[in-house]
Amino acid sequence: MKKILLLIIFICSISLYSQENKPTTYYFIRHSEKVLKASEQNPDLTKKGRKRAIYWSEVFNHVKFDMVFSTNFKRTIATASPTAKRKGLKIQLYEPKKLLSKDFIEKTKGKTILIVGHSNTIPGYVNKLLNKKKYFDINESNYSNLYIVTLTKNTTTDILLKINH
Repeated sequence: MKKILLLIIFICSISLYSQENKPTTYYFIRHSEKVLKASEQNPDLTKKGRKRAIYWSEVFNHVKFDMVFSTNFKRTIATASPTAKRKGLKIQLYEPKKLLSKDFIEKTKGKTILIVGHSNTIPGYVNKLLNKKKYFDINESNYSNLYIVTLTKNTTTDILLKINH
């Protein structure tokens, strides 16, 4: 009985250790092309934008996301939707100023996350995770940036990819 108890404690310790040391990976993309109307505060995606959103879901085909996050705008939700649907995940809405709160970081620890945002927010999120100013606002005509940030107990790595469609 004593051996069984020790074995259970050992297995639980290994499980907790591996969960603590599991990397957290954030994938950040900007919403796809939006309808450009001066009076429109919350525009839909263009036909090209809808195609790009589907293309993103194909790019992420082999990524096992645990969660998908989007701001509460038609263009970001529509960009996230094909990937969320393909992965069987519900889109979780976030407030841009609260995205990288301590609660959010704890909630996503050890997971793989897709975050869809905006040209003026995504680089800032990446910079905050890196704890340095490396990236700048995305040009309004650029919808191809994919930022990947991986956090482990001892290191933070990042990469910026251009995924053209």
